[in-house]
Amino acid sequence: MNTSPLWRDRQMMQKNILIVGAGFSGAVIGRILAEAGHKISIIDGRSHIAGNCYSERDNETGVMVHTYGPHIFHTDNAEVWEYISQFTEMMPYTNRVKTTVNGQVFSLPINLHTINQFFKTTCNPEEARKLIEEKSDKSIVEPTTFEEQALRFVGRELYEAFFKGYTIKQWGMSPSELPASILKRLPVRFNYDDNYFNHKYQGMPKDGYTEIVEKILDHSNITTTLNTNFDHASRDEYDHVFFSGALDGFYNYELGRLGYRTLDFDMFRAEGDVQGCAVMNYGEQAVPYTRITEHKYFAPWEQHDKSICYREFSRKCEPNDIPYYPIRQVGEMALLDSYLDKAEKEDNITFIGRLGTYRYLDMDVTIAEALKTARIYLNSLETSTVMPVFTVQVR
Repeated sequence: MNTSPLWRDRQMMQKNILIVGAGFSGAVIGRILAEAGHKISIIDGRSHIAGNCYSERDNETGVMVHTYGPHIFHTDNAEVWEYISQFTEMMPYTNRVKTTVNGQVFSLPINLHTINQFFKTTCNPEEARKLIEEKSDKSIVEPTTFEEQALRFVGRELYEAFFKGYTIKQWGMSPSELPASILKRLPVRFNYDDNYFNHKYQGMPKDGYTEIVEKILDHSNITTTLNTNFDHASRDEYDHVFFSGALDGFYNYELGRLGYRTLDFDMFRAEGDVQGCAVMNYGEQAVPYTRITEHKYFAPWEQHDKSICYREFSRKCEPNDIPYYPIRQVGEMALLDSYLDKAEKEDNITFIGRLGTYRYLDMDVTIAEALKTARIYLNSLETSTVMPVFTVQVR
């Protein structure tokens, strides 16, 4: 038996840590802390790792399916891109979204091609700027709602074709009930660029997202247990808990439930191609689904004779549903403040990720925050300071 002072110091320093949730937040924090020598137990209530990023091959078509809807990796954060690239081969991928409106197919975001097609013009960039300026509603000086902001930016025709119906279906409320802050800048490009994202790094993992999380979790100091829910009675067994479940769920919804939108997927298979692109939005309210995603187009380096698609429907999240998008309206924010007040009184726990902080997060932000949180924890051990309950701005 090793009884050297250094060995004893390491044993005293090693922490026993519980991480609730085996998505990107939990996996990345777990890996960083495991590499620092700590003992990590990760639990997840689902039967699989990777959270909503989970992907698996469809047996019938051979297509890699984004089980909980499409996830496209895009970021300007070089550190995050380099981190995720350690665990997979990132393949080039450009997200080119189409939308069907009034019997026509247009490109999104609205660009020069969309403008010329919609208005049946042949504008150059400067002419298009003048056209949009003419269409915009200048009577709205200080927009307070999403609707007013859109009308001020692009005018009624483009607003009703590309924003109104889709927003009502996605959020279950009129754009006149949503804050103007959702639309921060003019959602128009005056060129023919149809890349949906503006980020420097964009791609898809060659073998799906599940493999990435598997590799992140593959460390001798990490134990992962699935089909296991968090038990408050077990908290005392651990030096620290990182909780990526729902913040209101942690308190058994005792103050009420925070509002979320959830998604339903109507999956169907077909021979050949269905729509010829990965994402086709449907902007009209009369069409009940928000979009159709054809998953083989998320992996254009693969070839498949058959196809698998999702019709995607958005609705209010009920107690037994999977929460996707936090609503963050006035009522929810007041309730959130009450839960944050309770959480901030806790010891030896940090709430993390989309559900733990009640914020919508892209994958790159999730990973960046997980890296930051793990480093803050390690620093708290080195400096004998208290680890904060939240490591990000939540109010």
